[in-house]
Amino acid sequence: MGHTETFLSEAIQVIERLDRSAIERMVELLVQTRQQGGRLFVLGVGGSAANASHAVNDFRKIAGLEAYAPTDNVSELTARVNDEGWETVFAAWLAGSRLGARDLVLVLSVGGGNRELNISPNLVAALEYAKTVGARVCGIVGRDGGYTATVADACLIVPTISAQSITPLAESFQAVIWHLLVSHPAVQVQPMKWESAAGGRV
Repeated sequence: MGHTETFLSEAIQVIERLDRSAIERMVELLVQTRQQGGRLFVLGVGGSAANASHAVNDFRKIAGLEAYAPTDNVSELTARVNDEGWETVFAAWLAGSRLGARDLVLVLSVGGGNRELNISPNLVAALEYAKTVGARVCGIVGRDGGYTATVADACLIVPTISAQSITPLAESFQAVIWHLLVSHPAVQVQPMKWESAAGGRV
């Protein structure tokens, strides 16, 4: 039971240390984006790309936000990587989507991007582009938050409890937090299936 007990104990510690004010600021940004007719673009690489796809579904269906993830279109993604390179793939995709000042970019990432270390430089380039057009930025990231934390309008950093669990806890809590966001009373506009079917029963 050693690893199981340790992992679950660390997950509890993460919850206790989460910055509640950062989460509420993200709620405000999501509501503002919807009210202004803006769109939500969710960026992630690796496991975070899979989380981005799931998050887009929830933000569209539950929160009534027009939302997209560049990694959902593998044909365009790989064409851009092949023809233009990995570093610019998200920035070019956002430019092609006519990202503007009413839109919001949400980064899901363990490291948040670091060009100097060549870690997710595509996230860095995407956020640089987002800032040039006035789009707002938020993130759910791990470790020190990387580049995302330095430029975001709201950024939740999943606390590092142990060097051995940075990635699994960061990617796990991306899901916890986006589910918190879409079920937040200020964000949710459509009932979820099992909650509405239960009629308040547990």
